Amino acid sequence: MTAPLLGLALLFGELSVLAFGGGNSVLPEMQRRMVEVHGWMTAAQFNALFGLAQAAPGPNMMVVTLLGWRLAGFWGALVATVAMFAPSSLITGIALRAWDRFRDTPWRRAVQAGLVPVTAGLVAAGAALIASTAAGTPALAGVVAAAAVLSIATKLHPLWLLGLGAASGLSGMGFG
Repeated sequence: MTAPLLGLALLFGELSVLAFGGGNSVLPEMQRRMVEVHGWMTAAQFNALFGLAQAAPGPNMMVVTLLGWRLAGFWGALVATVAMFAPSSLITGIALRAWDRFRDTPWRRAVQAGLVPVTAGLVAAGAALIASTAAGTPALAGVVAAAAVLSIATKLHPLWLLGLGAASGLSGMGFG
């Protein structure tokens, strides 16, 4: 199970330019490539690193750094992080200049309106992938469903939901 630095750079560089609407939009593809295509880790390992990244302060896509670290240590973390953030940052900087220049054109408003459902769909696909992998038993599926309902129906901070999920696991509700 080797993860060459070039492989990490190519993978995350590609995902960087595909991350339309934010990094979570490429989570399904990231998980598929890391687990199924390259076999660098299991789905459970990917989910554990994703959960850790979500609980930590900072950008939610810092999971990339953890994935790189897991696969190739310090240099893997550095390569994965730079590859994920540098290309999209450069493209965004260039695009923002053009976007601002054409702020009053009708086509810009049409493009912006069209991108909303695309982004929402990509983020929903990422959430569904993580949820389906996390819900390995009926009890875990119940926790995932309860967290989803609470997230939608209340204004609870996600860390409270994470804490409630952890507490339910510690309470011996038959998980595992």
